[in-house]
Amino acid sequence: MNVAVAVGRALTAAGVRQVFGVVGSGNFHLTNAMVAAGARFVAARHEGGAATMADAYSRMSGTVAALSVHQGCGLTNAMTGIAEAAKSRTPMLVVAAEVTEPRSNFYVDQDALARSVGAVPARITSAETAAAEAHAAVATAVRERRTVLLNVPLSLQALESAEPVTQPLPSRDPLVPEAAEVAALTDLLRRAERPVFVAGRGSRGCRHALEELAEQCGALLATSAVAHGLFHGNRWDLGISGGFASPRTAELIRGADLVVGWGCALNMWTMRHGQLIGPDATVVQVDDDPSALGAHREIQLGVTGDVELTAKLALASYGEQQVGYRTDELGSVRWRDVAFDDESTGERIDPRTLSIALDDLLPAERVIAVDSGNFMGYPSVCLSVPDENGFCFTQAFQSIGLGLATAIGAALAQPDRLPVAVLGDGGALMSAAELDTVRRLGLPMLVVVYNDEAYGAEVHHFGPGGHPLETVTFPPTDIAAIGRGYGFEAATVRTAQDLTAVEDWLNGPRSAPMLVDAKVVAEHPSWWLEEAFRGH
Repeated sequence: MNVAVAVGRALTAAGVRQVFGVVGSGNFHLTNAMVAAGARFVAARHEGGAATMADAYSRMSGTVAALSVHQGCGLTNAMTGIAEAAKSRTPMLVVAAEVTEPRSNFYVDQDALARSVGAVPARITSAETAAAEAHAAVATAVRERRTVLLNVPLSLQALESAEPVTQPLPSRDPLVPEAAEVAALTDLLRRAERPVFVAGRGSRGCRHALEELAEQCGALLATSAVAHGLFHGNRWDLGISGGFASPRTAELIRGADLVVGWGCALNMWTMRHGQLIGPDATVVQVDDDPSALGAHREIQLGVTGDVELTAKLALASYGEQQVGYRTDELGSVRWRDVAFDDESTGERIDPRTLSIALDDLLPAERVIAVDSGNFMGYPSVCLSVPDENGFCFTQAFQSIGLGLATAIGAALAQPDRLPVAVLGDGGALMSAAELDTVRRLGLPMLVVVYNDEAYGAEVHHFGPGGHPLETVTFPPTDIAAIGRGYGFEAATVRTAQDLTAVEDWLNGPRSAPMLVDAKVVAEHPSWWLEEAFRGH
């Protein structure tokens, strides 16, 4: 057995069962070793797409997926997707071949690349330690919730190595909060008259514990965008907090006298640059990473502990149930219920009209992936999802072009749901190569392109200032024809009536994926855009 095989077997034994990548000479034997040991490999058409597929799969499955790349250029091609995963603290493994000779064409400082985007570098250093170092890389990804780059030098891969000792998947034990911090939180909850819980990424899977505590203290429930759907169906669910919040949701959060962020950064996006927090509100943050507490805003109390465990401990000592903020009916907190003037023209469809019509057509069991761009708010707030595993939001790095690969990874992690990729025309054309991956995998995916023939965010941000826009606008492209070329069924949508093609596809066998080229009204910016640019 050589080092490449030993590393592949050790990674698979540690729980890495899904691998994405583009195979070249340097990672050929490594990838085949993982497949031979029982992992599933999905070949992407670009390493950037493969990285985002692995990120989305890890998020939606709760397991550690791997990305396999060639030395040097294979890794640099993947760096945007790796940066997104690292910034999102996705437990994920990047397995990269590596050359150590600086005069090689393939040489780059791969450790420095990892550190530059917040990933953790690791390396196989010898044939004798190869399996143990591979296992340790997975352990770091799981226990520290980090994206780990495991460099496997070409000079070692063919050396003889021992059979790896089978070791179980490492686990992350929940962090027990200090009793005094739980007591302080419980006291604030008892005294609050209008408490609001905002649940973030760290609350995924903790619905029951948070709902029970909220019921006891009368708290309203909201989420960050990445935890969208966590409280779906709860009578007191406000939906997404932040730039995507509906007017009624924003009003209720601003009226809170206590805001508790559960596994939530409370950053400028989730709190609208602080505007969602009333001047006299008390702010609490619960997170098992102490460095996250108060990182984005001043807080009055930080609790270092596991979200679910902290909520259960607070509930156990809370006492008599209170009405809290649950004194009246919420009214409608959904964006789709907010009245608007339909600006559809017959040639172009209003993105609000399009999003609401799609929500009515799609089956309830769905997993939505939304790319970045001016359009992104409309599907994010109008397309409901059944739970937090129905929405995959790769937006920590704010790169366009990740949405299609996100949908592929999410679809493989949630195979019983209809996968829906919602893209702008810029992101769709940037990632079009992965349409081949959708078709090749036989995924019954719906791809919807909100096509305004521009980088709409830049058009609406710079246009009012009289700046020339030729660099961010483009001639018409028949994206439906591109979809057909990749083997998709496709339709061009200019009116709501044109969506009958989607309805027919949904009611049919879905033997081929479906692409919708929706020509959307482009005259106005989306409501959240200026807030987004204030953060630049």
